[in-house]
Amino acid sequence: MDERSHGRADENDPADQWVLNPRTGHYELRPNHSGTESPRPSRAPNRSGGRAERDESGGRRPAGRTPGAIPAGRSRTQRSSRRRKALLWTGGVTAFVIVAGSAGAYALYQKFNGNLNTVDVGDAGSKDVASDGPLNVLVIGTDKRTGKGNEGYGDKGSTGHADTNILFHVSADRTNATAMSIPRDLMTDVPDCTTKQADGSQKVIPGSQNVRFNVSLGQEGRDPGCTMRTVEKITGLPVDHFMMVDFNAVKTLSTAVGGVTVCLDKAVKDPDSHLDLPAGESTIEGEDALAFVRTRHSFGNESDLDRIKVQQQFIGSMIRRMKSDDTLTDPTKLFKLADSATKALTVDSGIGSIKKLTSLAQELKRTDTKNITFLTMPVKDNPAEPTPVTVVVDPQKSQQVFSMMRSDTSLTEVKKKEQATRSKQKTVLKGSRAEAADIDVDVLNGGDITGAADATVTWLQNQQGVPRSTNKGNAPAKIDSTTLAYAPGQADQARALADIMGLPATALKQGAADDEGLQAMALTLGADFKGAGVPVTGPAKAPADIQRASADKAECAK
Repeated sequence: MDERSHGRADENDPADQWVLNPRTGHYELRPNHSGTESPRPSRAPNRSGGRAERDESGGRRPAGRTPGAIPAGRSRTQRSSRRRKALLWTGGVTAFVIVAGSAGAYALYQKFNGNLNTVDVGDAGSKDVASDGPLNVLVIGTDKRTGKGNEGYGDKGSTGHADTNILFHVSADRTNATAMSIPRDLMTDVPDCTTKQADGSQKVIPGSQNVRFNVSLGQEGRDPGCTMRTVEKITGLPVDHFMMVDFNAVKTLSTAVGGVTVCLDKAVKDPDSHLDLPAGESTIEGEDALAFVRTRHSFGNESDLDRIKVQQQFIGSMIRRMKSDDTLTDPTKLFKLADSATKALTVDSGIGSIKKLTSLAQELKRTDTKNITFLTMPVKDNPAEPTPVTVVVDPQKSQQVFSMMRSDTSLTEVKKKEQATRSKQKTVLKGSRAEAADIDVDVLNGGDITGAADATVTWLQNQQGVPRSTNKGNAPAKIDSTTLAYAPGQADQARALADIMGLPATALKQGAADDEGLQAMALTLGADFKGAGVPVTGPAKAPADIQRASADKAECAK
């Protein structure tokens, strides 16, 4: 018991309230602060729709039976401290992080600190959890074959590559979050990175060009800091922290919460992963859970991109399960979850303690589940391969997504923000607007992005309905700020194009009256132009056909 709370029952250390139940082998909350009798296990209501579930050893158990559950008729202490209530919520709101390969700091137990593994990534990340500003956490699932029964997964002898990767971006005001999956087969450049050796010395690992993203970890001694630097180089988003797990984490965490409900559009019997599930809903844990997130030949076109969609469905379901009363009010389940999660986790030193993880959880809990959006980094087939097996970043769509994340624009509320921005812009740029089909504009590239004019014209014609847009190549000279030159008679076209491009009023340059004979306006892209579809000012717009899913909605894998 903490000395400052000695003798005060309402401020007891939560760890002191747990006892080992000899009948179940699980830690459980004391019925009251003074009693010593361990609670007896009981049967819980059937919450799985009658479907059989697996027990902790991998066998099946009857649906609805929860080992070690506290009897419904036994009341918990009425003097629960505020601290314990806060910790219960902390355990629930870290659901995403736990499932994707991290741990929720359910309680400030000193034993959990000993479970954590930490890596010092130097200046690749932040030294602490910031309470203001956006938050970026990179979740890494490696293909390292550690843990009993994992010999059949991943690459034999692998030191642990970045197999599953999710950049979890939380907005500065914590109202929304975007979880963006990064394909392991993405061809990219890995920058030079400084790693800390076992003897405390530093070693610079040389960068590599045009390699798979997954070798940003493990290859040539690269640590998670190298993966963090690679993500920042690709997206322009600074990564604050990383959380890393191996195959075993999916098995232990899914078991700790009593199984995760998934849905299949059709029955699956996969000979490679040994996944055998009927169509419709099933509750899976342990080996079945790992097989589900590893299967690639039974969904979509059997690509890694389709497997990513299945993983996102699994994570969303885990979030809903963990934020449910079924988990939050079950102290045995919460204890098992926290213990399993911290044992499975490797993190950077900036969050390398239960206290720091709790701070992170407190930040994450401010985001409503309905405002957490899953998506995959926009990519396309690698044009350098006759039969593509790898992918490259889609230069247009990816920049739109990255810009949205940098500007804290939620994919769940983007339309609302776009409308608000356009309304504000129309107040600044007062006057009528021409129809998109009537906009006549020449586009020139005066910025730093190669092919920007061509990409912008393609975007204007194909996605914005501006057929009379023409690529005029490079401008006579480089310019810092994008400009739109127009004649007085083209003011309605200029205002309409400014709305589409997200141009500030200062970008519009009206010519003299004798310019009325001009055939088209002149849009010159400057150094402030970040990509086709990315507004120069205001929130970014989501690509029209981007795949996305919300954490609060269940979907069936196809």
